[in-house]
Amino acid sequence: MRRRLSFRSFGCVILVVALFLAGCGRITTSLTSTATASGGATTPEATTAATANTPAVSNASPTTTSNVHATSVPSASPTEMAGAGAAPANGASVIPNPGQGPGPIAEVTAKVRPGVVQITNEQLQLNQLNESTLVPQGVGSGVIFDAEGHVLTNNHVVAGAQKLDVTLPDGRSFPAKLVGRDPRSDLAVVQISGSSLPVIPLGDSSKLVVGQWVVAIGNALALPGGPTVTAGVVSALGRTAQEPADPSGGSAGSGQGGAFLFDLIQTDAAINPGNSGGPLVNLDGQVVGINTLGASQAESIGFAIAINTARPIADQLIKSGKVEYAYLGVGVYDNTPTLARRFNLANSPGVIVTGLDPQGPAAKAGLQQSDVITAIDGTKITGEGDLMKVLNLSKPGDAVTVTVARPNGQTQNIKVTLGTAPTG
Repeated sequence: MRRRLSFRSFGCVILVVALFLAGCGRITTSLTSTATASGGATTPEATTAATANTPAVSNASPTTTSNVHATSVPSASPTEMAGAGAAPANGASVIPNPGQGPGPIAEVTAKVRPGVVQITNEQLQLNQLNESTLVPQGVGSGVIFDAEGHVLTNNHVVAGAQKLDVTLPDGRSFPAKLVGRDPRSDLAVVQISGSSLPVIPLGDSSKLVVGQWVVAIGNALALPGGPTVTAGVVSALGRTAQEPADPSGGSAGSGQGGAFLFDLIQTDAAINPGNSGGPLVNLDGQVVGINTLGASQAESIGFAIAINTARPIADQLIKSGKVEYAYLGVGVYDNTPTLARRFNLANSPGVIVTGLDPQGPAAKAGLQQSDVITAIDGTKITGEGDLMKVLNLSKPGDAVTVTVARPNGQTQNIKVTLGTAPTG
C-alpha cells in the first residue's frame, strides 16, 4: 500500500513540475514582450519586427530620420542605399549620417568649387601725385563653363573696368578679356587663356522644383581662401525683380533703377556681396542659376538668374559681343481696376500703353495710347514682367499678334513686326 501511495505521490510531483515549467515559459515570453515594448535589450529579430511596425519612421522629417538612423535602426535612407555621399532622392535629408563621410553638399562643393573664379574689377584713378593708376573697384565671382575659358558672370561685376583679373581657387591668376556684356539682363562673359581649366557643366533650370536643395558658391566679401559655400533650397521660381540703380550706369544705364530681371530663382541659400556672378548648382553639380541679388530688407531671400535664361544670352555675347532684343516701341504701366475707373480705360488685366515711339513697330501697326495690352501670341500679359519676358524670348523681325482692350469695350488683335531695341 505504501508502494502504491509512493507511485501516486511521484505522479503528483511530476504533474506539479510540468505545470510549473509551463508557467515559467509563459512568464518568460511575457517578460520578453514587455522588454521589447519598453526599449530593453532584445534579439535582432525582435528589433527588426518592432522597427517595421513603427510608423513614425516613415513620416519623420529629414532631421528626425537622420537621428533615427544614428540609433542603428536597420532601415536605410535613400542616401544610404545609393552609397555614401550620393545625391539624395527628392525629400531625403542631405545631412550626412555617422560614417557616411562629408555628405552630398560637400561632394558637390569639391566638384564645382575649382571652376568658380574671383573677378577683380580694376579702374583708373588719380593718385595724390595726379597720376592715373589702376585701383581695384570691386570683386565678384564667375563660373568657367566651357573649354575655351569663357567665364559667365554679372554685368555689374565687370562694368566700367579698365582691367579684369581672374583668380582660380588653385591660386592661378589670369588677365581676362571682356567678350561682351549686357546691361539689360545683367550678364557678361569674359575669357581667360590657360591649360587644364576646370569646366562646370550647365544644367536645365526648367527641371527645378520648389523645395529642391541647391548650393551657392562665390567669393563672399572677397574673403581670402577662395570661394565660400552656402546651401539652401529653391524657395520660389519665376520671380521678377528690379535691381537697385547703379551710379555708374553699369546695370541699368538709367538713373531710376537697375536691370529689370525676370524668371529668377529665389533661394534661401545666402547670397552676399562678392557672390554676384557665381553659380547656383544642383546636387548633380550642374549650374542652374547665376547668383545676382540679395534682398537687403529681408532675411534668407536671394535671387539667381535661371541658367535657361542666361545660356542664350551668353551664346550671343560669345558670337557677336552683344545681345539684340526685340522691340515693340511702347511705354507701359500695369493696369488695375482703380486706374481703369479713374482714366476710363478697359478694366482688363494687362499693361496700359502710356507712350509710343512714333517710329516704332507698335505705332506703325496701329496701337494707341490708353490701349491695354492683354496678350501677345496668346500668352497672357498681366504685368510689365510678362511683357518683358515675351519680348526677351522673341527675336527682331518676328511677327506677333498683340491683343489690346480699348476704352470703348472692343478687343482687337493687331499684327506687329518686332524691331530691334535701341542700345544705350
